[in-house]
Amino acid sequence: MEGVTGRVPMRSALRMRFSYGRVVPWVHKHEGRTVAVAGPDSVWFDTEAETYGKALTTYADFTVAPGDRIAFTISWQPSHKQPPPLPEPETSLEATEDFWREWVEHCTYHGPYREAVVRSLITLKALTYAPTGGIVAAPTTSLPEDIGGVRNWDYRYTWLRDAAITLSSLLRTGYREEARAWREWLLRAVAGDPENLQIMYGIAGERELGEAELDWLPGYEHSAPVRVGNGAAHQLQLDVYGEVTEALHLAHMTGLARNDYASLLQLKLIRYLEDHWQEPDEGIWEVRGPRRHFVHSKVMAWVAVDRTIKLIESGDADGPLERWKELRDDIHRDVCEKGYDKERNTFTQSYGSRELDASLLLIPQMGFLPPDDKRVIGTIEAIQRELSTSDGFILRYPTEGKDEGVDGLPGDEGAFLACSFWMADDLAMIGRVDEARKLFEKLLALRNDLGLLAEEWDPRLQRQVGNFPQAFSHVPLIDTALRLTASGAYGG
Repeated sequence: MEGVTGRVPMRSALRMRFSYGRVVPWVHKHEGRTVAVAGPDSVWFDTEAETYGKALTTYADFTVAPGDRIAFTISWQPSHKQPPPLPEPETSLEATEDFWREWVEHCTYHGPYREAVVRSLITLKALTYAPTGGIVAAPTTSLPEDIGGVRNWDYRYTWLRDAAITLSSLLRTGYREEARAWREWLLRAVAGDPENLQIMYGIAGERELGEAELDWLPGYEHSAPVRVGNGAAHQLQLDVYGEVTEALHLAHMTGLARNDYASLLQLKLIRYLEDHWQEPDEGIWEVRGPRRHFVHSKVMAWVAVDRTIKLIESGDADGPLERWKELRDDIHRDVCEKGYDKERNTFTQSYGSRELDASLLLIPQMGFLPPDDKRVIGTIEAIQRELSTSDGFILRYPTEGKDEGVDGLPGDEGAFLACSFWMADDLAMIGRVDEARKLFEKLLALRNDLGLLAEEWDPRLQRQVGNFPQAFSHVPLIDTALRLTASGAYGG
C-alpha cells in the first residue's frame, strides 16, 4: 500500500489455517520472518511492519504517511525445505505489470467492447495453470448458486467443456500459444483411453476427484454443505464430445500446427459416439437426477460427427466418410423428430419432455439448423418467454423450488449468465440486433468493479451468485462481443 495524503492508522490481521480451516498451524519467528507450519505445508509472511501474535492471529499496527510504501507478501513452500528467499515485492509488481501489458497487446479484437473483452481474456488466462495448460472452470469451491441452499459445488477443475469453449475464444482473439498448450493438456489427460473419457480432470490431468463434504465449515452465508472434489467427474455427458471436437476443429481451421494424435483422438471419439449417442445422459448441466435423452447432448453429438467429416474431407484424416455422413443424418433426423414440439414450435429439454432448456439456444450457433429456420426462431422466442427473469436474463431450465426437479436438487437458482449471453447471440443471428445489444450491455453492467462475473445472477437479491470468477460466463461475453461487432450492433 502507498500513502498519498494524510496519515492513516491501519491494522492488518492474518489468520492462517490449513486443511480447509481444520488445522491451526504452528506460527513462529525465523530470523525475523513469520512462518506458519502445519504438516507438509509452510507459509512465510514478510512485511516491514512490526507484527505480533494474539488469539491465534498475526497482527500488525502501523501508520501510512505520504510517500510511504508498505508491502505484505505471502509465500508457500513444502515445510521440510530451507526458507524461501526474501520476496522483492516492487520487482515482482513491475514484472507482473509488464507481463500482462505485453500479453494484452496480442489481442486481435479492437471493437467497441475491447475493455470488456480484454478483461475477460485476462480472466481466462489467469484461470490457466501455466505448467500444464489446464484451464479451471473457477478458482473457488462452494460459493452457492442459491444463498442458504445446497447447490454448492467445487469448480477448481478442468472441465473439458469449459476448457474447450475457452480455447475457442482464445483462438478467435489471437492467442494461439494458449490453444496449443491446452491441446497438449487434452492429449495427455485422455491418454490412450478415449473410451473412458471423463468430463473433467485435475489441472495436471488427474482423474480421481472424489467428492466430500466438509461438515466443520458453516458455508458461505450458511450455504451448506461445503464440498471439495466433484462427483460429476464420472457422469456421462455426451455433449462433451461435441465441444472437444469443435475446439479441435477450430484449432485446425485457424492454422494451429498439426498434431497427428489430435486427429487420431478425434476419430476415436466419433467411433465411441457411433455406439453410444442414442443413450440417455446427465447432460450439460450435470443433473443429479435420472439420465435423460437431452436434446443439447444429441445436437453436440451431431456437431462432433459433422466436424470430423470436415476433417476427413480436408484430407487431414482418414475415416469411413459415407458411414459417418449417414450417422450425421441419423442424429439430425432423430433430434428433429423426437426433440421438437410441433404444437408449440420449439425444441424441448429432452425427448418426450415439454420443458425448455436454454442450452437449446446453441442450435443455430453450432450450425445444426440455420438461424432463419422457423423451429429455431420458435425456440428462441419460447425460451425468452418462459425462462426469462423479471429483469430479462435467462434461466437454464425451470427449477421446482423446494421440490426436486430435473436436476434432482431442492431449491432455486439465479439466471445463468452464459445462457443470457447465448440469448443475445441468437437475437443478433435472427436480426433483432438492437435487442441483442441492449441485453448484452445489461449483462456488462452486472460485472463487479473489477469487471468480473460469477456463474449466475440472483434477480431477487440483485447480486452475483455461484463460483467466481467463472470461465463459463467470460467466454460467451467475448463471443457475443465479437458477433455484435461483426454485425455492427452497438451504440455510438
